[in-house]
Amino acid sequence: MLIATMVFVLVVAFVFGVYAAVTRMPAAMANRQLKRRLQEVDGRVSASEESVVMRQAEGPPPAIDRFINQTSAGGRLARLIEQAGATMAPGSVVVMSVVFAAAAAAATQVFVRIPLALLVTVPAGAALPLLGLMRRRSARMKIFEEQFPEALELISRAVRAGHAFPSALGMVADELTAPVGPEFKKCFDQQNFGLSIREALDALAVRVPLVDVKFFVTAVAIQRDTGGNLAEVLDNLAHVVRERFKIQRQVRTHTAHGRITGYVLLALPACLAVGLWMINPEHMNLLFQERVGHLMIIATIVMETVGFVWIRQVIKIEV
Repeated sequence: MLIATMVFVLVVAFVFGVYAAVTRMPAAMANRQLKRRLQEVDGRVSASEESVVMRQAEGPPPAIDRFINQTSAGGRLARLIEQAGATMAPGSVVVMSVVFAAAAAAATQVFVRIPLALLVTVPAGAALPLLGLMRRRSARMKIFEEQFPEALELISRAVRAGHAFPSALGMVADELTAPVGPEFKKCFDQQNFGLSIREALDALAVRVPLVDVKFFVTAVAIQRDTGGNLAEVLDNLAHVVRERFKIQRQVRTHTAHGRITGYVLLALPACLAVGLWMINPEHMNLLFQERVGHLMIIATIVMETVGFVWIRQVIKIEV
């Protein structure tokens, strides 16, 4: 067991070493070359100062990013990263997926030693970076949705006070914290740099794919085309968003039993297997020694995952 653990540690260290070399070496070499050129022009470049060019050089080799950006999945991945509020490049996510897949394969070969288990562990390891981004995006969108009514009311008060709509966007960018403030800051900067208000708001709706944001963009577009009291419209929209939050909390309370059921059903087979193994190890070892047992374990994992996702979809109620 000690030898297997040492082999696993060495394999994981090798994989992460390769990943670090692939992602960091080009950036380090680019930074070193850039510093040398800057020192040739002006010998007073401080090592602690980080230029924009240096920050852009971080990440995987440019060839990986160019290849990913040429695919249809590259745009979706870049949009997911932007919605999650991350600063990594799409190539970094792909490299991380490869590293986690290799680590999962190595762990499976060392500890489980079931070839068919690779069909489950390798995709699961490769999906970990994407699942992390999706979870981060969900948390960020939830915070944005909670802060959005305050932004609407701030815009409404600014419009009533006589400020122009672009100036109201700038106030939201200055007054509110992330993620609402930075998103409205992008919108404010885009219209300052030449985009129309409608195009800047459409870009906001793409970056923040929430129904409330789409309602906001549509309301502003209609008001600018046909006229009307924008402040009153925004106040009504803020009220609707807050009322929807109340209904969502009530629905979450009523569906708590379903969520707990899903967690219990997901954990029950594993807990039962551990209990049976402690009571009768020889009986449970057949699952790990016989080929039929291997198939049963894989089928159990797949069916448990499908059942958990199904329960989550059943109790998911859109408000």
